[in-house]
Amino acid sequence: MTLLSLCHLTASYGAAQALFDVSLDVAEAQVVALLGRNGMGKTTTVKAICRMLPARGEATFDGHDLLRLPIHRAARLGIGLVPEGRRCFAPLSVDENLLAAARPGPWDRARIATLFPRLAERADQRAASLSGGEQQMLAIARALMTNPRLLILDEATEGLAPIVRAEIWAAIRKLKRDSGLAILVIDKSLTELATVADRAVILERGSTVWSGAMADVGGDVAGLYLGL
Repeated sequence: MTLLSLCHLTASYGAAQALFDVSLDVAEAQVVALLGRNGMGKTTTVKAICRMLPARGEATFDGHDLLRLPIHRAARLGIGLVPEGRRCFAPLSVDENLLAAARPGPWDRARIATLFPRLAERADQRAASLSGGEQQMLAIARALMTNPRLLILDEATEGLAPIVRAEIWAAIRKLKRDSGLAILVIDKSLTELATVADRAVILERGSTVWSGAMADVGGDVAGLYLGL
């Protein structure tokens, strides 16, 4: 069953149009990779889904018209965002960050501790004092504490040390295997994405130019649209 559907989506920053024709679907329990070179509209698409940017076209989530909803109501439908740049609540402790986002459901602090044991060890530590990798874990954990049906990961491994990147990817694979969450993930690592994504959608200049199985991203497709 389709959970998220975008059709001919357009969006602008003032007079500057950023999205021209974005179409994609994410089914329940499916992982979809949103790909494209820098500046092609991936983060703008995420902002439109989460209602942080006005958009036109069609955007539905579980049958609800997203484009008619304010940001807080869209979030309550079950859309959890891990934004680019982490954006944890720096003055708050790890525990306070999690409690601030908590909504009823299977994801609680105990379950978070099984996914990211390091966060349990640092429960009373201020987010500002965490390493970059730990802050990224906290950003993911905070989104999960909203008990979403769709988790959106925007460059969740960017700028992290290889060993921490490996931990984050292991957590994403565990989410795919055990949680039943739908996931929309933006990342540059096709190697790692191939281990989690079922399908891929590629954007170029604010439009969907390719969609298909993740296994088919490579060779001519990657060379033509991703510069690889």
